[in-house]
Amino acid sequence: MRRILIWGGRIVAGLALTALLVGLWKREAIVRLWAVNTLFDESRIVENFSAMDRAFLSVPVPRGDGPVTPLPPRRPADMPDGFDAWLDARNVTGIVVLKDGTVVHEDYRLGTRAEDRRISWSIAKSFLSALLGVLLEEGAIASLDAPVTDYAPGLAGTAYDGARLRDVLQMASGVVFDEDYLDPNSDINRMGRVLALGGSMDGFAAALRDSFAAPGTEWRYVSIDTHVIGMVIRGATGRSIPELLSEKIVAPMGLDSEPYYLTDGEGTAFVLGGLNMTTRDYARLGLLYARDGRLGGRQIVPEGWVRASTAASAPTDPGEIGYGFHWWVPLGAAEGEFMARGIYGQYVWVDRTRGVVVAVNAADRRFRDPGVHESNVAMFRAIAAAL
Repeated sequence: MRRILIWGGRIVAGLALTALLVGLWKREAIVRLWAVNTLFDESRIVENFSAMDRAFLSVPVPRGDGPVTPLPPRRPADMPDGFDAWLDARNVTGIVVLKDGTVVHEDYRLGTRAEDRRISWSIAKSFLSALLGVLLEEGAIASLDAPVTDYAPGLAGTAYDGARLRDVLQMASGVVFDEDYLDPNSDINRMGRVLALGGSMDGFAAALRDSFAAPGTEWRYVSIDTHVIGMVIRGATGRSIPELLSEKIVAPMGLDSEPYYLTDGEGTAFVLGGLNMTTRDYARLGLLYARDGRLGGRQIVPEGWVRASTAASAPTDPGEIGYGFHWWVPLGAAEGEFMARGIYGQYVWVDRTRGVVVAVNAADRRFRDPGVHESNVAMFRAIAAAL
């Protein structure tokens, strides 16, 4: 009887420990799911966007031990008429304006700080594009015309079977993916829940089966295309994106502080929107591209790749905004005007001809309202013209 009681006690203790561990796991999952569901709430959005690692799994992107690339201050420049009202209307949290590599305006608002590492959203796509350009030049990936399944065989038999790397880079995969941020049942929001609950982004991409067009024939913004580029890079190199981005892009750029990526439950970086860094470091991306891939006295990204990336080469409709290799080209763009762009008001605007870079972080819950993006572009152009 005593032995039975001992073993019974051990079983009860084991079950209690198991229940505790399951409870803790579920608590973490519930917290992350709650974070997704309240991420954009008016009372929380500003704080959330500056502290994404509090709620989501994350991994550092080491900046290395090299010197910080200087962004020397200059006499503050006068901003154009309507600038202050625009900052308020767009819920801007951080803005850095560069003229020829010097800081002519810098401001942090709504309780945020210069050292906050802010969520990039789709500006992260432009960083991944830079990494891809380096790997192509090094020969790790053979060609933009290689099928994605050459490097990501897990996509065979999916909607991505037959798509080339060029197609996903230009958002012309033809894959059906609902990008409606306001629909809780859209693909983009289902993907967010996969991320929050520790699921697999690779598995999510491999589950997509439907196409609306043959690859390379029609343009439609499909964020999961960027994840497929990440799968190609990982398959080609056998290395993680944070490790590669650190070595090839981040460390050579001489950033202020160490960025981080959000990750899924397998530790895979959320490359389509999960990179976090300071507004000054986003400005350094713009400066890198304004200078044709050179920064700190070295060629970091091939000049030819920079030029090709920022040209409107994707099959967008006539009269619509242009798109290159994960960079945007605005309507009516003058020579050297292009931008990286993320939801809720994140921008890296480059006017290469004038030597102007504008990096903006925001928490703009009305970013999809008619005319908002156009008013942002008008303000960036007004800033550049005033300097």
